[in-house]
This record gives sequence, structure tokens and C-alpha cells, in this order.
Amino acid sequence: MESAAFFASSLPGLILMDLGQTVVVVCVCFDMVRALSVPRSHRRYVANSIFRTLAVPSILVMGVSVLAKAILWSWADVAMGVFVMVMIIFRWHQDNDEDSWWKGKGKKLARWARKQLAPRPALAPVLG
Repeated sequence: MESAAFFASSLPGLILMDLGQTVVVVCVCFDMVRALSVPRSHRRYVANSIFRTLAVPSILVMGVSVLAKAILWSWADVAMGVFVMVMIIFRWHQDNDEDSWWKGKGKKLARWARKQLAPRPALAPVLG
């Protein structure tokens, strides 16, 4: 675990953490735009779609960041990271909004996954 925390402190690790934190900031900004936009508007539709797309990666990034900070005993950073992570999870679960590209996509994605994972029919070899 300490090697992972020290990797997070190295230059490549810091670059990856900065990219992840950028995703988190973009996710939170689009959540704010979503909250301030008029319902059923194009701006709200776009903001909600982007927020729903970036919410899960943001939660994962914050989880890794909190774990790395906990290993390094940086408790103030752990508290702030947990706060941001809980806020994103709360906003993701509580705001069931109809203005989203993801609305109704669950059944379509499940149908596509079943079709992709279904066993392929075996073709008989051609004898000739």
C-alpha cells in the first residue's frame, strides 16, 4: 500500500491524480450548471448527461485519492476527499432527473450486452 501512495507522490502519479481531479472538478461544475438551469432545457440536458457520465469515474478517483492520503496520514485531505465523494454520491442518487441522455439507456445497454454475450451458433464445416 505504501508503494501505491509513493507512486501517487511521484511525477507520473501526480499527473494521473491531476487528471483525475480535473474530471472531478468538471463533474462538480456540470452538477452546478444542472442545478441552476431551467428544467427541460437543452443546457440542463447537456449538463445532466455529462454529470451522469462523469459521476462514477469521479467517485472512483476520489476513493483512490482518499486512500492515498490516508496512507500518507494526511487527515485533513482525507476529510475533504470524503466530503467531496459523499457529495457526488448523494447528488448522483438523489436527483432522479428526466433530462438526461442516460434516461432509458439501461434496458438498451442490457439488451446489447445480452446479445454480445450470447453464445454464437456453431457453423458446420463445409466438406467439399
